[in-house]
Amino acid sequence: MALKLRGVMQSTVTPLRDDFSPDLPTFEKLVEFHVRTGATAIAWPHHKAESLNLTIAERKQFAEVAVKVTAGRVPVSIHISALAVEDTLELARHAEKIGADAVLAITPYFWHYDNETLYNYFVRVATHTSLPFIAYNSPSYLEGVEITGDMTRRLIERLPNFVGIKEASFDSEKFLEISRVALAMKPDFAMIAGVEFLLPSVPLGGAGSYSSAGAICPNLCTSLFEACEKGDWPRARELQYMLARLWDLFRDQYPSSLKGGMVIMGRPVGPTRPPLPTATKERTAHIRTQLEDMGILESEPHGW
Repeated sequence: MALKLRGVMQSTVTPLRDDFSPDLPTFEKLVEFHVRTGATAIAWPHHKAESLNLTIAERKQFAEVAVKVTAGRVPVSIHISALAVEDTLELARHAEKIGADAVLAITPYFWHYDNETLYNYFVRVATHTSLPFIAYNSPSYLEGVEITGDMTRRLIERLPNFVGIKEASFDSEKFLEISRVALAMKPDFAMIAGVEFLLPSVPLGGAGSYSSAGAICPNLCTSLFEACEKGDWPRARELQYMLARLWDLFRDQYPSSLKGGMVIMGRPVGPTRPPLPTATKERTAHIRTQLEDMGILESEPHGW
């Protein structure tokens, strides 16, 4: 069956115990919660899952749980980016071994790479696995290094397993540049917004989003995607304004604020591993007032 990446896909956080060790039983509950509340795919560990603060062994453990719990109900993609390319390739091999449906890799960390180096990097990673490959574009976090429309063209020509891009520049001009090239060459190519900016992306050919707020308000996220698909623009605009407000709330002290919000919704997932801070009681109280003001506490599921 062909991989389908569309709708509100959940990129989950990483539950940890109070001593910052992996909390795999809570991760099982979290993955099940997302599938039950309408996630069209599970993706782990994006950066809000503290991927750079986890060991390679820990990342393999969580990946195995994600595949096991999902049990083929929705696709599972594994983010394999690591500081060492060799670790990235090892995570790709592991994802394939455990039965993941796709792998995802961001542009390499830290150094400012030119276009040819980036192209060669993605080719090396994608040809190391037979799984569908998703590239991840986030120039604001990676020294302005970014995927371009021309690079997208070259990658589609070179890589038959290149199926999508997580486009997290939050730049509609960049999203349009890449999607114009990609969709003309490969109509089923998945242009996926980095978070729930669905109204600016779905009309431009976007397939959906990797969700952050879905950990708090899956109903709201799904309603926005459905409004965009129906072309109900007044409703979509209203919901997009709410989700943009939530993004402003959670990206302050991200991802600890997101974990703090999950406590309020009855889905505690533990602290954030240092050096990232854990949400304080004061921060969590502020988040509660905002969720209450927006009606989230009444309209969204509580608990697992």
